[in-house]
Amino acid sequence: MKKSPLAIVKDRFGDDRKAAKAKLVAEVTALTDGGLWIDRVGSKGLEFASNKQLLHLHDVLSQVKSEFGSRDKLVGAILELESRTKDEGYKSRFEAWSTPRLVDYHKAAKKRAAN
Repeated sequence: MKKSPLAIVKDRFGDDRKAAKAKLVAEVTALTDGGLWIDRVGSKGLEFASNKQLLHLHDVLSQVKSEFGSRDKLVGAILELESRTKDEGYKSRFEAWSTPRLVDYHKAAKKRAAN
């Protein structure tokens, strides 16, 4: 049986529910400061996001940081896969996208390039 988002947060960040969520928010905030995403958080902020959303964001940002280092390098990798590295208009289109959307598009571009 699949674990609930709360159970996953407790496993990764501690047993106390509020302290674990605070640690998760702190880690996501630390990852967002490195230029890995564009700020689109609503007026309430990350503290009021659900555990599922925070876990997804933490996983995606950690993946981008370890594989690419920054959003710009991720966009560059997408442009290389599609052989459009000099197309500035195409690049500016990707720069407006969210980081999770870029990761999904990179996976799809990688599959298309493999075929």
